[in-house]
Amino acid sequence: DGLHIGQTDLPLKEARKLLPADMLLGLSTQTVPQAIQAEKDGADYIGVGAVFPTTTKKNARGHGTGILSESKKAVKLPIVAIGGITLDNVGEVIAAGADSAAVISAILNAPSPEEAARQFVLKFRK
Repeated sequence: DGLHIGQTDLPLKEARKLLPADMLLGLSTQTVPQAIQAEKDGADYIGVGAVFPTTTKKNARGHGTGILSESKKAVKLPIVAIGGITLDNVGEVIAAGADSAAVISAILNAPSPEEAARQFVLKFRK
């Protein structure tokens, strides 16, 4: 239903030209200026992170939840928290203003990935 790109991938404006008009396009950001630029360039949502340290990407370091709240204040687009999100810290990203979270390890490494995913959904519905 969409495409998510990083800062070193195809530029967002170019990716937008290649996608059907009804497809969502998101961009990963690590700074508020990047988030502002993503909104100006036509992103549908912004991935912000890495919020916490993560083993999924070797070069990602945790920036903390401050970047989430700063980005949320700077743009009108939905904010997706990325990086090191677990059931233990997802409340922090919600409190900081994240509209959702991108999660890999906390679901794939769980005894029941289905139940872990369900628990994340419930956290955002509260």
